[in-house]
Amino acid sequence: MLTTVIKSAMIAGAAVAALPANAQTYCAGRDQIVERLTNGFGEGLAGGGLRSESQVLEVWAAPETGTWTILITQADGTTCVMASGTNWHQQDPNMVLMGVPS
Repeated sequence: MLTTVIKSAMIAGAAVAALPANAQTYCAGRDQIVERLTNGFGEGLAGGGLRSESQVLEVWAAPETGTWTILITQADGTTCVMASGTNWHQQDPNMVLMGVPS
């Protein structure tokens, strides 16, 4: 048990150390963050999926203004803003991308 706790702490520490020095994560209840994204930034849910059995990843975006936000929501309803930015552009699903075929 103690070994598992130590390993988890080391992994978490490594993940935090990998973030840029100016990176900050803001966490709150999902309803509070969604309200702010919707009413404050005009963002709507652009897509998402399961990150793990207990985490949901969502991308919120406002095509009109170009802002975007990536959220991770835990099973307990706590939501964290993992990244945000500008110049969002929607990918055309019919556009053929050049590169290695999948």
